[in-house]
Amino acid sequence: MIGMEVLILLGSFVVLLLMRVPIALCLVVSSFLTGLYMDINLAALIQRMVGGLNSFSLLAIPFFILAGEIMNEGGISRRLINLANVLIGKVRGGLAMVNVLASTFFGGISGSAVADVSSIGSVLIPMMKKNKYDSDYAVNVTIFSAAQGVMIPPSHNMIIYSTAAGGVSVGALFMGGIIPGLLLGLMLMAVTYMIAVKRNYPKGEPVRRGEIPKIIREGLLGLLTAVIIIGGIISGIFTATESAAIGALYAFIITFFVYRDVSITRMGIILKRSFKTLSMVMFLISASSAFGWLLALLKVPAMVTDALITISPNDFITLLLIILILLVLGMFMDMAPLILIATPILLPVALEVGMDPVQFGVVLILSLAIGLITPPVGTCLFVGCAIGKIPIEKTVKGMLPFYLAMIFVLLLVTYVPQFSLFLPSITM
Repeated sequence: MIGMEVLILLGSFVVLLLMRVPIALCLVVSSFLTGLYMDINLAALIQRMVGGLNSFSLLAIPFFILAGEIMNEGGISRRLINLANVLIGKVRGGLAMVNVLASTFFGGISGSAVADVSSIGSVLIPMMKKNKYDSDYAVNVTIFSAAQGVMIPPSHNMIIYSTAAGGVSVGALFMGGIIPGLLLGLMLMAVTYMIAVKRNYPKGEPVRRGEIPKIIREGLLGLLTAVIIIGGIISGIFTATESAAIGALYAFIITFFVYRDVSITRMGIILKRSFKTLSMVMFLISASSAFGWLLALLKVPAMVTDALITISPNDFITLLLIILILLVLGMFMDMAPLILIATPILLPVALEVGMDPVQFGVVLILSLAIGLITPPVGTCLFVGCAIGKIPIEKTVKGMLPFYLAMIFVLLLVTYVPQFSLFLPSITM
């Protein structure tokens, strides 16, 4: 039997969400309304909000955001596109293949799908259209390949999940996302190539031999940001937070003293953008801490676990239901708040059917990545269509092959644990 407290907590949240109130405020207001009804001292809720930010691992988030902003401002996306072009640009549909590979590289630096679409897409979508690629194809290749950005480390979304899950190893999550992220990239490349052959898109233009060493050197210097972060964590030399700080420092040196495409006076603008993003993320984490505490207090996770197990005692079906719930939720809410809201509710269900917390984290983030490109609230979809100057309806028509590739990888990661657990088991 669902009590009035649960109805107030979840009902007010949904009503406020439908009224287009910002999600963080929805979480705060619904938590305080429930607290007033339950006669809880509101100071306790405020303490929970403050306490939700009292985590050493959360310090990695501002450094990851800063490193991504610095590298993006310094022209890293253009250099990674050039590197990808050297490696794979000569095949049929070469620009599309370069798009996918460049997103794989850039995702390992920014950790953000939206940043990937904005930076890679602003260069490659117009270039693809100019080379007679269809607009819907150019946009779809860009937005689907950008989904790798949240899978391939470093990903601040994995740090958010680690916090929401009660301290799952960030390093293990980073390693757990590598194979699924690369597998997703390979599947998208296969789909991209098959469509390119079917539509007879042109091959990429060869790069002049004398330019290749410089392109490789500059591209690898940028990729070293991700290598430093991941290598430091795996080796045990740094914690995730320390690796993020060193990665940000390296990005600063490479951008302003090696690439030197932008003046150091731009640092103020970079910091302003970073603080704006960080303030939104931290407010969400703080608000969700009070909301999650009330969920636990009212035993909502236990109710959901019992309900899903009651629907079917079969673990296979239960996992499928979890995926469907995440895919539906991802259509209407952005990734970060959904991680914070869904984790305390669905993680106990996943643990009940024997799923490892690291594996569930990878499944959660991949499921919500699909939501980033799904109407009606697909952030990457909107950004990609805006860059490509194409209506969303036209883009949606060509999505099916790319969706099937992502769903295939999602099912593999869900039902074959070793895809996400192999690397953590041998490195962490």
